[in-house]
Amino acid sequence: MIAKIKKLNMAALLYDRDTLLNVLQKTNAVEIKEHAQADGAEPVGGSGEELASYLSSLEAALEILVSAAENAAKDKNADAAATPVKDGFAVTYAEFSSAGEKKEEMDALVARINSLTDKKNEAIAEEARLARLIAAAKPYRTLNMPFNAYADTRNTKTHLGLLSASAWDNLERTLGEEPLVAYSSESVEEGVVAAITAHRCKFEEVEGLLSAAGFTACPYNSESSGSDQYNLLMARLAAVREEQALAVRDICALAGSVRDLKIYCDYVGFLLEKVHASEKMLGMERTFLLEAFVPAESEGAVRAALENSGCAIWFEFSEPAEDEEIPTLLKNNAVISNFETITNMYSPPNAREFDPNTVMAFFYSLFLGFIMGDIGYGLLMLIGGGLLWYKSRKGSGIKSLSGVFAVGGIFTVVWGFLFNSLFGIAILPHTVMPSAFDMTSNTFDNYTFMGMQIPAVLVIAMMLGISQLLVGYLCRAFGEWRKGNVLDGIFDGLVWALFSAGVVLAVLGLVEEFGLPQPVTLAGGIMAGASLLCAALTAGRKEKLVGKFTKGFGAVYGVINYVSDILSYARLYGLMLSGAIIAQIVSKYSIQFITGGNAMLIILGVVLMLVGHAFNLAIGLLGAYIHDARLQYVEFYGRFYTGEGELFTPLGSTHRHIYVEG
Repeated sequence: MIAKIKKLNMAALLYDRDTLLNVLQKTNAVEIKEHAQADGAEPVGGSGEELASYLSSLEAALEILVSAAENAAKDKNADAAATPVKDGFAVTYAEFSSAGEKKEEMDALVARINSLTDKKNEAIAEEARLARLIAAAKPYRTLNMPFNAYADTRNTKTHLGLLSASAWDNLERTLGEEPLVAYSSESVEEGVVAAITAHRCKFEEVEGLLSAAGFTACPYNSESSGSDQYNLLMARLAAVREEQALAVRDICALAGSVRDLKIYCDYVGFLLEKVHASEKMLGMERTFLLEAFVPAESEGAVRAALENSGCAIWFEFSEPAEDEEIPTLLKNNAVISNFETITNMYSPPNAREFDPNTVMAFFYSLFLGFIMGDIGYGLLMLIGGGLLWYKSRKGSGIKSLSGVFAVGGIFTVVWGFLFNSLFGIAILPHTVMPSAFDMTSNTFDNYTFMGMQIPAVLVIAMMLGISQLLVGYLCRAFGEWRKGNVLDGIFDGLVWALFSAGVVLAVLGLVEEFGLPQPVTLAGGIMAGASLLCAALTAGRKEKLVGKFTKGFGAVYGVINYVSDILSYARLYGLMLSGAIIAQIVSKYSIQFITGGNAMLIILGVVLMLVGHAFNLAIGLLGAYIHDARLQYVEFYGRFYTGEGELFTPLGSTHRHIYVEG
């Protein structure tokens, strides 16, 4: 159901604004709205840019700390205490409100994290630089002579450098034929290190040969040897890596502060929220004006909180204006509340219409169970979804989704008994519902409809669809009657509901296997025809002349859309059929392997049974979740649902890392 909302108007001293916002936040029942214009009053204002920047720096430091701690926790030898607390933990209101007292401590923590991060990043940059230097020095690591020993003299010039082995083979043959040229070489992993000394008269010729061979000159010309240079760089690299590891360890050592930092981040987020809330208020020289929405059931608690605040204030509660946009607060039980997420993904209900979630939850679960249609899958959905729902945090998306699957699991078990299927295996002596597909005979049960053979389960899916459309029109009628539009409820809702009921009776009567008496079929046809005629004659009741005719024609033409909507429910049959066939195939071959007597085949059969059904369950749930939602959004909600509401969001109720209780 949708809770009734009252409006709060309040005037108080600017001096008490922050105190009163804290009081309102503690009630968790006040959503501040944009105040209407008032003479002599201006927006309270106040920039939150500095606070937003501060919060951003806190979140950045928190992300660094959590990431480092999580990476360290992957180490099997890591201290379990270093694992950071995950988001979604509960804190008391007292602990949350006192988080501001830890500002100096948190600022020092953030500064420490940033300092260590800078050291780590500097070490990473230095490591990259050293890696480049080591790559250049590595070919010369076996040279024990100083680099400057390969210096030029007055009449000679020496070239020390690196080139490929193939290039050196060609160059060596050429140099061997040259007079006044001496050389030495050593093969290394990177190629060949060569030292070539040439007389003055051979300078240009030798340099040309070296250039053509791809010779890379040695970058060093110091008193140290190649081995000394390489060992020095490697020692420096080890030291830099140790510095980096030490910085990471020091960051991880701070993991115990993650909880406090998360609380403080959300506290600062609340401070920023109060700044934004103040921007919606109007202020005078010494006072401010506030308008807010409060659930009617929380009026007493909010009134008591304001009266006990110790502040000089005036306030009153009133009914919102008819044309005023008010937020939507959904109040459903633990089962139905799981399905609110499905509706909200489409559009939250308008606060002035009735909550469709109870009716939608039934049909969603009914269709989900029909699609899955297996006792084994239903039990897995019920147990797995139920456990996940129990362990998940209140208000989280995973809790709602697991709750939907758990409830759907109950319907799946029921449909599984009706279809006589346990992981695709028939376990009951008799089957209540027609078979979607029988692998033994490679056939499926049919119904005879006006002389045509139609898959029986497809007909059942269509009947489920028409039933939902009927209920959708009843919801349309109920919604109009709530608004006081009696005739609109009758002609736009009830009449079309009777049309749907007539269609159901007519279709069932035309299916030979049901054996309904001829008068029932005739009554259904008459009901459908009379309802359609009534809808055509009343569709243009609010129009003039030509409009009455066109509206009436449009109502009759709308039957085409009605039929197409019914055909949309064929997806229930298609999804159910594909899942049933896969389940039967997996079980059939798994059992054959297991009963084959061969140990390898038994193992293969068990693996196939587990993996195959897990895959079929996962794919089936994914398809069912999406297509089931589509049927609710288009075919069902299209009959009556307004939507476009805004969910009620109390001041201080939105937190990124925690939730406040008590």
